Amino acid sequence: MSEKSSNNNKRQPLHRRLKHRLQHRQKRTYNWRMLALFPAWVTAAFVVSNLLVAGGLIVLNWLHLPAETFFRPAILQTVVSTLIYVLTIGIVVGVPYAVRRAYKTTLADVGFARLVSWTDIGLAPVTFVVYAIATASVLALIMAIFPGFPSDQAQDIGFQAFGSRTDNLLAFATLVVLAPLAEETLFRGYLYGKLKKYVPAVMAAFATSLLFALAHFQLNVGVDVFVLSMILCGLRSLTGSIWAGVLVHMIKNGIAYYLLFISPLMGG
Repeated sequence: MSEKSSNNNKRQPLHRRLKHRLQHRQKRTYNWRMLALFPAWVTAAFVVSNLLVAGGLIVLNWLHLPAETFFRPAILQTVVSTLIYVLTIGIVVGVPYAVRRAYKTTLADVGFARLVSWTDIGLAPVTFVVYAIATASVLALIMAIFPGFPSDQAQDIGFQAFGSRTDNLLAFATLVVLAPLAEETLFRGYLYGKLKKYVPAVMAAFATSLLFALAHFQLNVGVDVFVLSMILCGLRSLTGSIWAGVLVHMIKNGIAYYLLFISPLMGG
């Protein structure tokens, strides 16, 4: 299929794109090595990004210019989180392209081929409800099988509630805006977008979701975000974009932000 016809297909309504895919589905030869290589590459880039940022902070300390001198803790947390995500995305996209131009990653590859649509906006709240029900069901099943499962363990988000007004605004910007955009770009955008070219979409979604769960370093949170990621991978395939997933992720984090930062102030 030519690039022109591919672009025309992306402009078609959702139901027509689905029909087109079903009618033109062909047998594929899968490259199963990519199921390990791409998650390993993303993990390596994330580790390198953390080391680079940590190294930068150490150098500042050696120069007697600690970052805490210039930034409040909440601002520093925002800067560090943003730098790590930007560096990780830059590495996974930029290094392969620098090594070989054929490894170019386009906006379409990461789910940014178009702007957000009304379909994305309409699907987001519906998908969030589906996610909430699915997560509750999975956690209930796990707790029935493993009664000691820490389902109520609090997640360390790097911010403290009841900070200053500026701290709370920065927490909102990081948790509700930056984190969903960065995580969807890296996981459902880059990783899932790349993997599904080489392996079945279900396996690509599973590998992406497993890595996303492991990246949160907590059992109960891992289960929650695994279910979320599987649903968002399906949403990416359904819409051809990550925008609906970004909106679902923002709704999820926005509710968490309200419960942690706003509700206690209101006596809730």
